[in-house]
Amino acid sequence: MDDDSRTKRWERRTEIPLGVASLLFLAAYAVRVLALDPSGVGQVLCLAALLAAWAVFALDYAVRWRLSGDGTRFVRTHWLDTVVLLLPLLRPLRVVRVYEAVLHRRGRPRLALHARVIVYAGLSVALLGFAGALAVYQQEHAAPGATIRTFGDAVWWTCATLATVGYGDVSPVTPVGRLVAVGLMACGLALLGAVTGSFSSWLLQVFSREDEPARDGPGDGEGPPGK
Repeated sequence: MDDDSRTKRWERRTEIPLGVASLLFLAAYAVRVLALDPSGVGQVLCLAALLAAWAVFALDYAVRWRLSGDGTRFVRTHWLDTVVLLLPLLRPLRVVRVYEAVLHRRGRPRLALHARVIVYAGLSVALLGFAGALAVYQQEHAAPGATIRTFGDAVWWTCATLATVGYGDVSPVTPVGRLVAVGLMACGLALLGAVTGSFSSWLLQVFSREDEPARDGPGDGEGPPGK
């Protein structure tokens, strides 16, 4: 069995566990950030869950690197996996891959390509937005001169940032908060472009199908039947 087949078998077997690890990571991170008590057993358990989820991602990355046989080339050709491993806020995006895998296991996806792009973009926005709001709130709520004081402020700011609106009523003041803002802006532009492009393509296909009967109907040089 070649390396490519072994890699695909490994990816099929680990799709669900990695999705569960993504949800565990997001839940533990949310509890750790939003918990009223900043210390205690609950915080220790949440930290353990975060480390366990990261260990699962690291193990998957190492195994796929070993099975690929590409050496250092694997890092370049799988740059997104490398970024997800290094940046915790992107790990919940593995849930989107699980959703796609479940659809394919049930046969042909029920949704058209354009609809799937919109659904995947929507899921990505929701996951990234929630994780980004948690990260910004964690960094900002106790910082001197911060305008993001509550988690509601963080959610509002995240929505405005992902939508590329940027009202400016609240904004991060810490270096880490601003770094998260740059990432969310880039993701917002990319996802908005994907949705807009997919929707425009779908409209073009609909209008093209509507024009076909008019082009194929009477008046194209063919006389009525029987003459």
